[in-house]
Amino acid sequence: MKLILQSTISCPACGHTKEETMPTDACQFFYECEKCKKVLKPKPGDCCVYCSYGTVKCPPIQGGKNCCN
Repeated sequence: MKLILQSTISCPACGHTKEETMPTDACQFFYECEKCKKVLKPKPGDCCVYCSYGTVKCPPIQGGKNCCN
């Protein structure tokens, strides 16, 4: 299975979107919106900001793992 490493994050505070490359070796727990500077954190039950606010789930979830651990 080929992993998708690009995901577009949408800020829930201001609606700004940006395409980012997801790390394959670690979770990203915090993400600062470049427009409004709000620091995003994963929603309850999600392992990272990409799973909560991205268009594509993080690589470990894509690969069938339960979380980024």
